[in-house]
Amino acid sequence: MDTNDDIAFKIASKEDSLTILNFIKGIAEYEKLSNEVKATKEDIEYALFTRNIGKAILLLKENKPIGFALYLYNFSTFTGKCGIHLEDFFIYEKYRHNGYGKRLFKEVIKIAKKEGCPRLEWTCLKWNTPSMKFYDTMLGKKMDEWVTYRLTIDNYDEALKK
Repeated sequence: MDTNDDIAFKIASKEDSLTILNFIKGIAEYEKLSNEVKATKEDIEYALFTRNIGKAILLLKENKPIGFALYLYNFSTFTGKCGIHLEDFFIYEKYRHNGYGKRLFKEVIKIAKKEGCPRLEWTCLKWNTPSMKFYDTMLGKKMDEWVTYRLTIDNYDEALKK
């Protein structure tokens, strides 16, 4: 646990699965997508702590979780190295605009640097201008030449028939 005044960072453990799920629900509510959250505490436990597909960092203020970052490793064939894909980044609204998000984001950067990851990437909804402004201040570069595609489980069978 890294501490600085009343802020601490903690790599999440299995016991934090419900906390992580609550942050995911908070993101979904912010993005007006609450109806799309199907994950359960057990899903989070299995994915992060049994399969080890990613990691989460909790941001604690006075030992209370106020934000989190959840990241996965990806692989760049061009660099020949793993990078970090920041899947979720969230601070509860009442704690925003106090520098906590910047501190949490810098913690993710430190992990990428320490682990020798040449790339740290994430996505952001086009309408989410507050987040885009934040990422701009953190020197994030918009990758406008790339388009994100998604195929969901609802379409797998149909796509297999093509």
